[in-house]
Amino acid sequence: MFARTINNRLVASLFQGKAVILFGARQTGKTTLVRSIFSGFEGEKVFLNCDEPDVRLALEGRTSTELKQFVGNARLVVIDEAQRIRDIGLTLKLLVDNWPGLQILATGSSSFELANRTREPLTGRKFEFHMHPFTMEEIWHNEGKTTARRTLHQRLVYGSYPEVVSTGNQRADDLLREITTSYLYKDILMWKDIRKPEILDRLLRALALQIGSEVSLNELGQTLGVDKHTVATYLDVLEQAFVIFTLMPFSRNLRNELRKSRKIYFWDTGIRNALLNNLNPVELRTDVGALWENFLVAERIKRLQNAGQMSRSFFWRTHQQQEVDYIEESAGELLAVEFKWGGSSKGRPAKAFRNAYPEARELTVGPDNWSQFLM
Repeated sequence: MFARTINNRLVASLFQGKAVILFGARQTGKTTLVRSIFSGFEGEKVFLNCDEPDVRLALEGRTSTELKQFVGNARLVVIDEAQRIRDIGLTLKLLVDNWPGLQILATGSSSFELANRTREPLTGRKFEFHMHPFTMEEIWHNEGKTTARRTLHQRLVYGSYPEVVSTGNQRADDLLREITTSYLYKDILMWKDIRKPEILDRLLRALALQIGSEVSLNELGQTLGVDKHTVATYLDVLEQAFVIFTLMPFSRNLRNELRKSRKIYFWDTGIRNALLNNLNPVELRTDVGALWENFLVAERIKRLQNAGQMSRSFFWRTHQQQEVDYIEESAGELLAVEFKWGGSSKGRPAKAFRNAYPEARELTVGPDNWSQFLM
């Protein structure tokens, strides 16, 4: 099995008196990971697949006594696709509160969190983890640094969904289009406020064209023919569905620093490219600079989240258009990063930034030193 970085942290959280919930988009490997943990557990255990109607019936609207009778003497209960259970948060709460020695390990695709089904009932009773597509760090450790370096261009174009990584380019085209047209929308369109899927589709394509650039809600609204509040709602849903994420501007010292802008990136560059129907190789692309930036920012944040590191990520820009691609703040220390696809990976952040934040560590990341940033 392809070893996942998050595995050790997830296993260490078991049997601590809390439910463990693994969120993530479809097809990122959640079920594979929990099945591996389930197989390695030597005590009494139960694996429940909530795609099965009888399992849903057994878990919905039950008393604590009925739930205990259903799981029997199990010490580990895995509830896969738990978002399919109505009032799943209450069900998990009853199990956690009444049987402290019982460990619940639940998985949920994006709708699990979109529907807000666990937050209130499970306040203080859960550990949450997010699973992403493969990281370059995971590919490096599982397949070797030579393979990781050799397939860098493929990952830029096709992304890192597990099945996409394990197949050839032709099949990867089909897989990406299937994920983009089916799985990507399946949970999102279940969300009660998403009433116009054609707007969602146009919004995703607009965002795909603007990676690496500042995004204006007003301009997006004008393009789509909706108000900015509708745009904000759709963006929030897309973030909770693990399709996109947002970087806000870093601002501390200068009056002319941007404070209200934002940049939006895709968690997976393959999804982004499939939305634009552009899976051309790197050497034939005109958007490789923006693609490289999206790739590196997403990979860095995935790595930090997998490791459980408490860091905050930003970009930096002034009204005079001086900018730094990526800022990371961790334990009071700043890292300022510039991304360069062509030429040497030498360079420095904007002079105005260096003057304002002389304590910041600096790094320029190109194709020749990306592993320094992502390992």
